[in-house]
Amino acid sequence: MLRQPSYDRRSKLRQALVLLLCLGLTAYFAHHTLKGRHGLEARERLLERESALQFQLESLETVRSKLERDVALLRPDLPDPDFVEEIAREVLGFAHPRDSIVAEKPHDVR
Repeated sequence: MLRQPSYDRRSKLRQALVLLLCLGLTAYFAHHTLKGRHGLEARERLLERESALQFQLESLETVRSKLERDVALLRPDLPDPDFVEEIAREVLGFAHPRDSIVAEKPHDVR
């Protein structure tokens, strides 16, 4: 009677080891695809940050355009009188001679 070759047992063991190695590599790459430095979660965080920065950029552009308008109104050759009056009232605290100023009596604090 013929004897079973002994390599069947080794072959099955080798196949099992190759399968475990492939499963381990698949799990490793799947983990890094999701949670790695350049994975899907990192991409999602970058997209959220991009939208926040885009909003901030738009608001800064609005402020910049307002400042450019204000600078244009303050040209040294011919400043806009309304704008000069606005600055004098709000920033410097001046009042026009025709203005009526009403002051509140301070509350008695005890």
